Amino acid sequence: MLLLTRTNLGALQKKLEELELDEQQRKRLEAFLTQKQKVGELKDDDCEKICELGAGNGGVVFKVSHRPSGLIMARKLIHLEIKPAIRNQIIRELQVLHECNSPYIVGFYGAFYSDGEISICMEHMDGGSLDQSLKKAGKIPEQILGKVSIAVIKGLSYLREKHKIMHRDVKPSNILVNSRGEIKLCDFGVSGQLIDSMANSFVGTRSYMSPERLQGTHYSVQSDIWSMGLSLVEMAIGRFPIPPPDSMELEQIFGFPVEGDAGCSQSSPKPCPPGRPSSSYGPDSRPPMAIFELLDYIVNEPPPKLPGIFGAEFQDFVNKCGPCFNGTHNSPQVHSFIKQSEAEEVDFAGWLCSTIGLSQPVTPTHGTM
Repeated sequence: MLLLTRTNLGALQKKLEELELDEQQRKRLEAFLTQKQKVGELKDDDCEKICELGAGNGGVVFKVSHRPSGLIMARKLIHLEIKPAIRNQIIRELQVLHECNSPYIVGFYGAFYSDGEISICMEHMDGGSLDQSLKKAGKIPEQILGKVSIAVIKGLSYLREKHKIMHRDVKPSNILVNSRGEIKLCDFGVSGQLIDSMANSFVGTRSYMSPERLQGTHYSVQSDIWSMGLSLVEMAIGRFPIPPPDSMELEQIFGFPVEGDAGCSQSSPKPCPPGRPSSSYGPDSRPPMAIFELLDYIVNEPPPKLPGIFGAEFQDFVNKCGPCFNGTHNSPQVHSFIKQSEAEEVDFAGWLCSTIGLSQPVTPTHGTM
């Protein structure tokens, strides 16, 4: 395992100077790197389990206390029956995460193998993931999703521009938040060998895959943007949006008739996606959709849109998360919805803490990113 020495710390701090950070972001990243120096070599016996945080993507995540350093971490355990050479390759590939230091990427402490399981130790985000917030909130307000969009775009841009990494698994459960108002990406595809080894456990994730990825064509950052757009619609309306809700269901969701429903289905309800209970987030009472029906829908039908209740800029942004964002002059970063969201003062930390019942720190990060 790669240990963070004074020399490495200095090099990583120097790399922070290349990023466009405000003073608060810089101080927090430097504080994280300084804390990380205390960790040393990670071992199974040094991690005291506190509670389970969640499960998915072939693994279980626990909140743990790292005894030697006193740090609270999130430890993801992935059970894999693989040869030692493959296991060692995965651990080596995961070391790239030590170089990934951004306000929009979950911090990485290290990875190791023990008793048939790969352990990935990460920064603990006390607000959990946005799919958990969605279950509590029912729907997430447009202004909040504006701040989420900014963070996801900046996180994806950082991974692509600084490390040539595509995320490959953008969805609400891989967007983590905390009581300071930070929004960060996790579980991105840094290890090709780990992706291959876990291929059989990714069935549920396919519901967020872009058409080109499902068809096996060239994977690009546009596939991540497509998944972000799908996730935004889900969080805005409170349920997975494939197939789209009809006008009757939209009225159930919002409590009043919704006009100009942006291409949402008017026909009899199609089945809901596999693995989605009828009580998912909103009043989705459709029978389960077979996995092949869902994949066929993603490949052959138009991507979901927002109903007309949302702002025109937000609707246009989501629409362009389909095949429309390409090239620097037509990128998500310069869309008017993002510019508008950057200018708005939004207390993301306050919204999160009131939604999920967290105590808010004295100096949270407000929505100015």
